[in-house]
Amino acid sequence: MNNGVRVVIPNHNYARFVPVCVESVLSQAGVDLEVLIIDDASSDDSQRIAASLAARDRRVRVRCHAVNQGHIKTYNEGLEWAAGATYAVVLDADDALTPGSLCRAWELLEAHPETGFVYGRPRVFLGNGPPPPVRTGPARWRTWPGREWFEIRCRRAENCIRSPEVVLRMSVVRNAGGFREDLPHTADFELWMRLALHADVGYIRGPYQAYYRDHAAGLHRQVFNTTIADMAQVKKAFEAVFQACPDKIVNRQRLEKILRRALARRALGEACRAFDRGRLHLPEAVQLEELALDAYRDVNELAEWRVLQWRKAIGSRLSRMALPLRLVSFGQHLGRRLNRYRLHASGL
Repeated sequence: MNNGVRVVIPNHNYARFVPVCVESVLSQAGVDLEVLIIDDASSDDSQRIAASLAARDRRVRVRCHAVNQGHIKTYNEGLEWAAGATYAVVLDADDALTPGSLCRAWELLEAHPETGFVYGRPRVFLGNGPPPPVRTGPARWRTWPGREWFEIRCRRAENCIRSPEVVLRMSVVRNAGGFREDLPHTADFELWMRLALHADVGYIRGPYQAYYRDHAAGLHRQVFNTTIADMAQVKKAFEAVFQACPDKIVNRQRLEKILRRALARRALGEACRAFDRGRLHLPEAVQLEELALDAYRDVNELAEWRVLQWRKAIGSRLSRMALPLRLVSFGQHLGRRLNRYRLHASGL
């Protein structure tokens, strides 16, 4: 199926989610598709369920690991399995696609052959139940030159993509490479940035493109559930891209300074919030401050640094009681929320 879409579904002990995930793919209209389930040595009923799904629909194929390989190795195996297709999706078994999402992404990719991947809005929902209804149209397109999109990521110092909403052009993936195993939390983010240095980036505005399930058994809840853990992995992802693609990054020194400054500002802002939450959160505030110091050598020129030092000087109890500081913090928080809403609406 050289002109089709292959949807790779890695799974480990998500038997309760697999049928919904697979059905969300098989019900996609307007595209030639195939579902590739890779079960990573599940101990629940996943393998039997996957086999029954394959028996009912010839578009479903299944592989089962005898020994657990971990999610990144499984992702890369899936990309290798999907190498013969024009486009591919890596869809975790606890997530799902929204109606019509593959056709919308396929149309953009066909119309813009210079685009390496396309993404859209994810619908985040909580718990183990079925995905909620969503709006699926009308859709509008936006594309960025890849290097411009990469610079925006450096200025923001954060990921704007969940993952299930991404459709990849496999020729670009073959050129740029797959997921990095040394980035267990941000391998996807690092890949999006690396792909953007090889091709343009597309975005579908309007409808939701995928469901992202937030639940207690998710990896981000079990392992990387603190701000410092998340930010440390984001920092590593950026460092990996700068190391892997030095010839692809125009004005590298300027961008690296922009990135390091943005990372420090984010870390210091989070440190202030941790500090205000009281004594139990002081260790995280210290770690975030250290991350900022490591990221940006001129950290003392930042307003966020001065605010944190003032908080430390008067103590967390007094800083929470100081009305002017609380008003400033609230204003900053509101500004960040409004800016994040604006960026979210534009896909950034």
